[in-house]
Amino acid sequence: MHDNQDLSLARAARVLEERLRPAIHSRPHPLTLAAHRVGGEPIPVADGLAAQYVPAAAGDAWGRAWDTTWFRVTGTVPSEFAGQRVEVLLDLGFDINMTGFQIEGLVHRPDGSPVRSLHPRAQWIPVVREAAGGEPIEFYVEAASNPVLLDYVPFLPTESGDWETAGEELLYRVRRADVVVFETEVFELVHDVEVLLQLAQQLDAASARRAKILFALDRALDTVDLQNVARTAAAGRAQLTEALASPAAPSAHLITAVGHAHIDSAWLWPLRETVRKVARTTSSMVTLMDEHDDFIYAMSSAQQYAWVKEHRPEVYARVKQAVADGRFVPVGGMWVEADAVLPGGEAMIRQFLYGQRFFRDEFGIECRGAWLPDSFGYSGALPQLLVGAGFEWFLTQKISWNERNVFPHSSFDWEGIDGSRIFTHFPPMDTYNSQLSGDEVARADRNFKERSVGSSSLAPTGWGDGGGGTTREMIARSRRLADLEGSARVVWETPDTFFERAKAELPEPAVWKGELYLERHRATYTTQHKMKQGNRRNEQLLVEAELWATVAAVRVGHEYPYEVLDAAWREVLLLQFHDILPGTSIAWVHREAAERHAKVSAILEGVIADALGALGVTLAEPVETQTPPVEPVETPETPARRTLLVNSAPVAQSGVGTGAVGLAATGSAPSVNTSGDAFVLASESVRVVVDADGHLISAVDLESGRDAIVAGERGNLLQLHQDFPNLWDAWDVDNSYRKMRRDLDTADEVSLDGDAIVVRRTFGRSSIEQRLSLSADGRALLIDNTVDWQETEKFLKLAFPIDVFADTAVAETQFGFHSRTTHDNTSWENARFETHTQRWFLVREPGFGVAFANDSSYGFDVVRSRRGGTVVSDVRFSMLRAPRFPDPRADLGVQRMRFALAFGADEARATELGWAINTPARPASGAELPPLVTSSGPRVLISAVKLADDRSGDLIVRLYESSGGRATTEVSLDLPVTSVREADLLERPGELIAHAPTRPGRVSVSLALRPFQVRTIRVTPAR
Repeated sequence: MHDNQDLSLARAARVLEERLRPAIHSRPHPLTLAAHRVGGEPIPVADGLAAQYVPAAAGDAWGRAWDTTWFRVTGTVPSEFAGQRVEVLLDLGFDINMTGFQIEGLVHRPDGSPVRSLHPRAQWIPVVREAAGGEPIEFYVEAASNPVLLDYVPFLPTESGDWETAGEELLYRVRRADVVVFETEVFELVHDVEVLLQLAQQLDAASARRAKILFALDRALDTVDLQNVARTAAAGRAQLTEALASPAAPSAHLITAVGHAHIDSAWLWPLRETVRKVARTTSSMVTLMDEHDDFIYAMSSAQQYAWVKEHRPEVYARVKQAVADGRFVPVGGMWVEADAVLPGGEAMIRQFLYGQRFFRDEFGIECRGAWLPDSFGYSGALPQLLVGAGFEWFLTQKISWNERNVFPHSSFDWEGIDGSRIFTHFPPMDTYNSQLSGDEVARADRNFKERSVGSSSLAPTGWGDGGGGTTREMIARSRRLADLEGSARVVWETPDTFFERAKAELPEPAVWKGELYLERHRATYTTQHKMKQGNRRNEQLLVEAELWATVAAVRVGHEYPYEVLDAAWREVLLLQFHDILPGTSIAWVHREAAERHAKVSAILEGVIADALGALGVTLAEPVETQTPPVEPVETPETPARRTLLVNSAPVAQSGVGTGAVGLAATGSAPSVNTSGDAFVLASESVRVVVDADGHLISAVDLESGRDAIVAGERGNLLQLHQDFPNLWDAWDVDNSYRKMRRDLDTADEVSLDGDAIVVRRTFGRSSIEQRLSLSADGRALLIDNTVDWQETEKFLKLAFPIDVFADTAVAETQFGFHSRTTHDNTSWENARFETHTQRWFLVREPGFGVAFANDSSYGFDVVRSRRGGTVVSDVRFSMLRAPRFPDPRADLGVQRMRFALAFGADEARATELGWAINTPARPASGAELPPLVTSSGPRVLISAVKLADDRSGDLIVRLYESSGGRATTEVSLDLPVTSVREADLLERPGELIAHAPTRPGRVSVSLALRPFQVRTIRVTPAR
């Protein structure tokens, strides 16, 4: 036979798209259309139904950016449609390539009940499955005119990312509003042809299976009358029966399809729009379940369920029933799909605590696995936290986005910094928005790394990011792919079912140790500084508020503010979503998030002040305006006047113990003076010299005599880089940025102001003021930066040439730290040119190191360089960026951040420094207070003290080993105690540790901790 495969493929592809697919809907009859423009924020459904409508028609323009238009669609089913399945086609100006990123609508009946969503890939509304003819048609569509921001030419700066700047232009034009016949046999033919065609495209040209498929397709298309597809569709399908009936090989890969929408809680749309996206998608998914018995849908994020419950209770009732039926599956067990490197340890735990609490309270279930398909890297602390919260598995696919290195496993055990392991799966389809296309199914099979021992992978299936979810077309494909020769098999299953099978296939999985670093989106550690600052501040204020509210409740019966703290936690957890905290959303999202953070801060400051007030302590001033207290120096002329300090940190500060209120220790205050053209900051611990341009030219640790600054070089050097990545402006910084750099050498002014050296510079359209001073204990250099940032597409770094021979940089992560190489021997190491930390990082050699701490930034880089025959460490804080997409004004305006450096430091000193600048002791007046809970082991720190989530009155105390070694500690509790039990991270009680107090009013329990272990104890007070 002649080889006409290419002709057969081209023929099938063209006929499918130009003749068969358009014939699914036939015999259109126009309907009557009317519209009501809201002109602002969305209105309740009842108001939309009762609104004044004006006539509208195909061709009409509508939809200012972010506005809502209600459309009323009315008419009658034509009598000639009797016996047919009837639908409405409503095209409001959809672009099928922009699903979730432009127009969306929710269809309602006249009584306000929802029908389903409308989006570019689902423009139809069901009317009746078997028409009698003459049935009235009346639907109301709440249509959102969301602008397309990530367009065919992506990443262009746009003002459309905020209602206030988007303008009044009408963006869309109605194309059609028709009642039509849904041609069932044509729909089935379309998917017969599509699945076989896509399979043939993936098979080898020499494959007999491919040849037979193409022969069958040719026979089918020879049978179908392209001018009357509906009449001949059944005959065409008959020609494909044998090709579709041939079963898959027994060893064929098995794909678990799970319905999915991955609705970003905010991104290229504001939070309020996500509320509606979730309602639209869930409405469609429960409707799809009614039509397809095998369909399974999974949705993460307790916050999104809560939105549906609050705003669309009638949809929520259907969701709740579907959950009970096992068809609608809550996954992830988190409040939102948070960023997985930037949130602090307690915040990560609370993501699980609040997420699982919601699912338990609402549905009587807890999620067995964590589901984070799209976060921008994953902390090495996560395995311990996941296991500690009761999770059995973890799923993501984001590491497939690596720029350079291909991850070696699909299913494996992920080991965290403490040695905990959790079974993990990366869907080899490399997407969380699968359509079950032939290309995707073949890719899953081809990419699966464990094929020698396993055969199962998972495919999140549905239109995502902006929602939409699974469609009937995807379900039609899945049925044909259930058992088809030449293809992987597809089955609808729950994620738990998949993971049970996958674990059984891999009884001894490969192990990946440490963080899952994403070789992309490295700029998210820095972009939108106010997001990072608000998050860090409120994470710490929440823990402070819990501490003092607990102390006040236990000691004086002060009412514990459960509702206030719950609301504040839920707000902060929402704002940790993986496109909010990383700084990658539109201007509207970040403007609103900054406002919400400020409100939370004010509320928490009030909680702290109220609790301390109940304990007889009055704060001197809000923490935002504080500088670390300087202890008065006793002289013959000036008797010592000791300051009362409130210390909420888990490390002692100025002689005041953790969780205590006490008098600051007295001692010698640091000094500041001039020496020629230079300025000198000095204490008993360190001597820092700053030159006439505000640069560090010496930083001597007096105990060791070592100067941390490379001889003849300058620290505190601001460096400005051009920053225009190839893609993903707010997300990415490319390694090439280093090649264009401007050192900001010259200061406008350097002067003394009290105990600080003040350095002022201008550059471009921006300016910066730095205050350099020593901490109250004289052990650390503080650099307070106030930047009026007005640059565009620039990256600002603060550099220090450190005379330390270090092959690694140590960086804090949640409840511990990890080391990263500073050389680039391998492609994996070369890819880590920008990395992240929590509060501190450290470069050290045996006997000497320098710690770098921050109060609100996460990005940094360390490079080994050679100077005069010696290898040194070039260390830089990442300060600010200025990307123009998706927010064209990202980071512009006044930004404040504090850095601290400790010389002669190790990991323990770095940990102390990080806590101290993030939780500074607060000056106060009133009574001294001993701590409620203490830990005797200096390496075992108290992370949280709170009342139990279940409102039983039990105390929750969380501790962690901070040094990476084994440790024991005595935990002392200054209260009458009935029992002390181990607890998991969800506060569920476990093994009994201690019974009654060892002496009246006090109990001590001994705990042993593994390296970086997090332990939680649950204390039942004597009633």
